Amino acid sequence: MTNPSSKAAATSSATSTDFSSLPLNPATLANLQRLGYTSMTPIQAASLPTALLGKDLIAQAKTGSGKTAAFALALLANLNSRRFAVQTMVLCPTRELADQVSVEIRRLARAEDNIKVVTLCGGVAMRGQNASLEHGAHIVVGTPGRIMDHLERGHLNLEAMNTLVLDEADRMLDMGFFDDIVTVAKQCPKERQTLLFSATYPEGIAKISQQFMRNPVTITVESQHEESKIRQRWYEVQDNRQHRDRLEAVSLLLNHYRPASTIAFCNTKQQCRDLVAELQEKGFSALALFGELEQRERDQVLVQFANRSCSVLVATDVAARGLDIANLEAVINVDVTPDSEIHIHRIGRTGRGDQEGWALSLASMNEMGFVGKIEQMQGRESEWHKLTELTPTSTEPLRPPMATLQIVGGRKEKIRAGDVLGALTGEAGFTKEQVGKIHVNEYSTYVAVDTRIAQEALHRLSNGRVKGKMVKVRLLD
Repeated sequence: MTNPSSKAAATSSATSTDFSSLPLNPATLANLQRLGYTSMTPIQAASLPTALLGKDLIAQAKTGSGKTAAFALALLANLNSRRFAVQTMVLCPTRELADQVSVEIRRLARAEDNIKVVTLCGGVAMRGQNASLEHGAHIVVGTPGRIMDHLERGHLNLEAMNTLVLDEADRMLDMGFFDDIVTVAKQCPKERQTLLFSATYPEGIAKISQQFMRNPVTITVESQHEESKIRQRWYEVQDNRQHRDRLEAVSLLLNHYRPASTIAFCNTKQQCRDLVAELQEKGFSALALFGELEQRERDQVLVQFANRSCSVLVATDVAARGLDIANLEAVINVDVTPDSEIHIHRIGRTGRGDQEGWALSLASMNEMGFVGKIEQMQGRESEWHKLTELTPTSTEPLRPPMATLQIVGGRKEKIRAGDVLGALTGEAGFTKEQVGKIHVNEYSTYVAVDTRIAQEALHRLSNGRVKGKMVKVRLLD
């Protein structure tokens, strides 16, 4: 990787992985311990010492490597909580990533008093976002288009800004945001720190560096995904009868390996639709994620998959950008992508941290050229198996363990996750173990419950109260 910036070696062996080795205040260190941050990941250990010195930084690391904490801890250390003005802006390629980043920053900011993080993305009314900004914000996280809208309307004052973060910069460039990034950056104070994080190093990164970064230190950390943690297998399929063999092979894989959560990647939206129809017809809990979905539908799909109410998420690469699903057990490549780097990104979503995962790929003879490119990039030959080896390993259908209840009312009604948990474990009489993830957005709240109590939970919550008020509740399909 060649660029005009200075370079820094990023070998974890030469760098302490203990957070206490960093110039962080005791309250932050205590909060990190409470959150389970026992030691720094390679990207955190390599980038935080430089970022905490206030230097500009280009950090190259794969998604899921712990980069959010790497820039969040740096920007929080640079923040004056008593000054109610926007001091940091984080640009993200997608609304989903922006939401995840906002949640993580709030968690890491618990050591400080009253740090306000505002998320500015499309798909949500401008009026509510403007009201949040008027009440004062320390940190703004958003997508380039919506950030530009607020700047053009005069809603967003950046005079006090000292840190600009570009998260997943390569994805933003892929999505055509180069000019938007430049436009936003030009409206930021020149005397600021810029932190750029990217999984790859396309040409546009060098252009960004030259245009508005000051002698950035460049750090490259290899992916933390160990080959042994991602078990890869390939299966040959015949391309005929509208890809019937390929669609049926996905069912065989699911019934054989029985992963609790799977992302199945397709190259086209039509293939996504066809596969979801096929899986639902066979009794699987499957939902599709592709570009034409309305934001409300997209939000519901992602919530259901993340909280284990849906077993299979069928997605295109563009629609899945920015997603970081915890404990993903399997990735199925229904189609081989012509871009071998995208293949690496796909399978790298499983087998993270101390987890193991399956990467199961289908390929026809027509796709063997693409397979060869992937083998070249990975430096290893593919492990091929026959579809005839796949047999159901249980007579029980593969169903998700949880179901999702949607409550009408969210942050605007001051509903918090604790209010919903309290309603279910208090008056409704359920145990904490029967309640899963609770996701509160602007106008809706989603709560996962054990499928065995879903109908009863719906009934009791509909006839009970949340935060002292009656609420409308429905069970999502």
